[in-house]
Amino acid sequence: MAFDALTTRDRPLSEPALAQLFTEARTRNAWTDRPVDEDLLRKLYDLTKFGPTAVNATPARFVFVTSPEAKARLAPLMADANREKTLQAPVNVIIGHDIEFHEHLPVLFPHAPGAKDWFGEEGGRRETAFRNGSLQGGYFLLAARALGLDVGPMSGFDAEGVRNEFFPGTTIEPNFIVNLGYGSDENLFPRSPRLSFDEAAQIL
Repeated sequence: MAFDALTTRDRPLSEPALAQLFTEARTRNAWTDRPVDEDLLRKLYDLTKFGPTAVNATPARFVFVTSPEAKARLAPLMADANREKTLQAPVNVIIGHDIEFHEHLPVLFPHAPGAKDWFGEEGGRRETAFRNGSLQGGYFLLAARALGLDVGPMSGFDAEGVRNEFFPGTTIEPNFIVNLGYGSDENLFPRSPRLSFDEAAQIL
């Protein structure tokens, strides 16, 4: 097959694109005051939703915290080391997962009408929701970088407090929180080492 006949999915991304997503991207600890438009947040979700999940369960749920009032609710629930940068970032995103995701399977996985019944046991639902919601969280980070945004994912927060404050009366549990916007180089640590292929992987 001639190269010109290849579809776009057969062509690797350019080196600058790979750098933007991976090799030169950094976790940001400080933020400029440049705002993030709501339309961009909607586009970010619309990219994230296409990432694959088991039985198309898409259990992740997203709360975009942007207003001073909402930030005032979130800030006290963050670990001390994360509070200042959370308040500085234009957007904080609470990424959770719905334990009752299976209720949506008749719509999301219509070619298997009995799919909802595969998840009758709560322990299995919880495991599936956490695994696939975490996958969606990873897609979210890459989608944000692809759109020119910077990210700062965090796990230091009061999970039960966030659940009570932002998901009361629901079956949604928080997983992690992402600061989102246009980062600055302030408090940017040197890039930490990574394991080599031979240390972390094998080919059988």
